[in-house]
Amino acid sequence: MRRDAPDSYAALRPGASATALAALEAGLGVAIPLELRVLWQLTAGDDGSGGWGCLPGNRVLMPLDAVAAVHRRWMDARAREDARGAGRPGDERTAVWQAAWIPVIARGPADTTSGLYLDAATGYSGRWSRYGESPDEELDTLVTYLEEAADMLASPALATRDTPGLIGGTLVWRSGLGPAAEGGREDRWRPLAG
Repeated sequence: MRRDAPDSYAALRPGASATALAALEAGLGVAIPLELRVLWQLTAGDDGSGGWGCLPGNRVLMPLDAVAAVHRRWMDARAREDARGAGRPGDERTAVWQAAWIPVIARGPADTTSGLYLDAATGYSGRWSRYGESPDEELDTLVTYLEEAADMLASPALATRDTPGLIGGTLVWRSGLGPAAEGGREDRWRPLAG
C-alpha cells in the first residue's frame, strides 16, 4: 500500500498503545482477542482516503473511539430491548447485540450504520446493521478475513469477492463504487496490477 496507494496508506492511524487497548477493554467490559489486539497495535484504525476505506467493499478498520461508541450504542439498544421483553419467554426475545461482540469494521470512514463485529467468545465475525437486519455470523475469523483481503491485493486477478483498484493514490474496491457518473471519480478507477 505504501507504494501503490500512498493516500490510503497515509490514512492508516498509528498503532494503539497498551494503555489505549487496556482502556478500551475496560470500557467494553470484554477481553480483546489476541488477533484483534495485534491488529490494533499495528494500526488503530483507518480514516479513509477520498471517502473510501482500504478494506474490501471500501470498508474501514474502525478507530478505537468509534469501536467504543458503536459498542455502547448497541449495548444501550440491547438494554432497551431487554426491558421491553422482560415478561416474554426467553425464546421469544430478540438478540439485538451480545456484550462479547466487538465492532471492528465499518461501512465507511464516517458511516458506522453497518459493519462487521468480532465475537470475542467464539472468534467468528458477524454483520450488524442499524437498518433492522438481524446480526448474522459470517463464520470467518478476523484472521481469515484479513488474509483473504491480503490475497486479493497480492493477486487481484484471482480475487473472488471484490476487485482492488486505484483512483490516483487511493485504494478503491470495485464493489464499493456506484454507477460511474460522466467525468466522476469512478471513471478514473483502474484495476490494481498484481
